[in-house]
Amino acid sequence: MGKTLYLECNMGAAGDMITAALYELLEEKEKEAFCQVMNKEELGIRVVPEKVEKCGVQGTHIKVLIGEQEEESCDKHIKEHSHHKHHHSNHEHTHHHSQQEHSHHHKHFHASLAEVHSIIDSYPVKESVKNRAKAVYEQIAEAESHAHGKPVSDIHFHEVGMKDAIADVLNTCWIADRLSVDNIIVSDINVGFGEVHCAHGILPVPAPATAFLLQGAPIYQGEIRGEMCTPTGAALLQHLNTGFGRMPAMKIEKIGYGMGKKDFPQANCIRAFLGEESESLSDKIVELSCNLDDMTGEEIAFATEILRTAGALDVYTETIVMKKNRPGIKLVCICKPADADRMAHTILKNTTTWGVRRLEYDRYILERHVENIETEYGCVRIKKGNGYGITKWKPEYEDMADIAESKQISIKEVEQAIIRELS
Repeated sequence: MGKTLYLECNMGAAGDMITAALYELLEEKEKEAFCQVMNKEELGIRVVPEKVEKCGVQGTHIKVLIGEQEEESCDKHIKEHSHHKHHHSNHEHTHHHSQQEHSHHHKHFHASLAEVHSIIDSYPVKESVKNRAKAVYEQIAEAESHAHGKPVSDIHFHEVGMKDAIADVLNTCWIADRLSVDNIIVSDINVGFGEVHCAHGILPVPAPATAFLLQGAPIYQGEIRGEMCTPTGAALLQHLNTGFGRMPAMKIEKIGYGMGKKDFPQANCIRAFLGEESESLSDKIVELSCNLDDMTGEEIAFATEILRTAGALDVYTETIVMKKNRPGIKLVCICKPADADRMAHTILKNTTTWGVRRLEYDRYILERHVENIETEYGCVRIKKGNGYGITKWKPEYEDMADIAESKQISIKEVEQAIIRELS
């Protein structure tokens, strides 16, 4: 299944939390390169990873400094043409300046989406990373446009918050590119509940822009009052994921903890699990079956052979007693879910049944491979299985039968020779 990244969002998601969780998965040289690339002196942007502890759990917080000042709310960068207060977020404390105080601390500068693209283009990163960051920002602008009933062209971004969010988005996209994963699976997302204070008044949680961005994603309210998932966090999760769900069967290589700012009774973090997803360790199968009481043995044998040839994992029959005590045969076909419709059609076509039952199962199987070994009687293929701390092996029957026939000895003798070789 390839290299997989699993993001556990039990405490919601914000841009800095996602960045920090992925940052912890990098090698040390990559971490140094990250800080060099993402520090943008001409824009007054500096990225500072710092180790923090929450509820006894060690992790990383990514501090983004704008002109040596940390922007307290990474998602409070979207403005219209008038001045407003910042949103309140459960992940970041908020500065509550008056309009005059705000004017004193920050310039009254608002950037369009095109200007945001220009800033992204100024970074020394790959075009694919820039394009991904632009796409995330476009999603945020579209969400705000929809939430406030204004065209995207009228959505402008406040200078300081915009730079902070650009850093979060580019940071995450750059690290995701460096990790070179095949799949990014995201858990159900805790969005919190209650109200959020923003420029337009008091809004429900999740805020309209966040709710718009999370359409199609599995979300829940959790136990904590407040805004747990921010627009930047929602946009990044939606753009990066290749699917939502529970953690697949994985061989974990690294775990990263990306910390939010606020403290709760449980560790306020996103966990990122990096590893190899193995379909061989956990699998789904479909069992198709039907009862037959009006077919000959030859006809049933023909149907089972057709199913095996068609790609069934296994086909077998059971003797059963049907209604009115009539003897019958239960035909069972085991196959992959993707093959189930085709196999059911094959059963209906090649048997007298009028219906096929379907059951879906999870199964645990060992990772399998084949090795060739030389014995005193010749080359034999060995099927080996590994997983769950278990190792099994079995000689290929056809190989042993060929040797036994050609050497005029029993299969048992061939098997004993193989055991001697393996020991």
